Amino acid sequence: MPDKVIYEFAVIRVVPKVEREEFVNVGVMVFCKGKKYIGIKYKIDEQKIKAFSAEIDIDFLNNYLNAWDLVCQGNPQGGRIGELDQAYRFRWLTASRSTIIQSSPTHTGLCLDPEKILKDLFELYVL
Repeated sequence: MPDKVIYEFAVIRVVPKVEREEFVNVGVMVFCKGKKYIGIKYKIDEQKIKAFSAEIDIDFLNNYLNAWDLVCQGNPQGGRIGELDQAYRFRWLTASRSTIIQSSPTHTGLCLDPEKILKDLFELYVL
């Protein structure tokens, strides 16, 4: 049986009114150096977010999260950050921010399949 490897994850949050510190979980990021894996999965529940702030721009959120996805993938369209190694991209994406989209502190675990972990964490924290 293969050995489990360490992975790290963070929950992606939309903070409609930063000054109120309320948030809605919209996604998860997973990084696993041992499997050379970094992944992101997100879904915006417009109704839930609009309950916190009716004036929030959902297209802006989608574009913002799409940019995070490009960085996560290492896509050149993700800009200079997207061209860096996986660990640096994950650290940049999970860095503390005071913007409308933030991530939780990072957490760790052990896994065999980081892609399955991403799916499971997404179901647990977002759906």
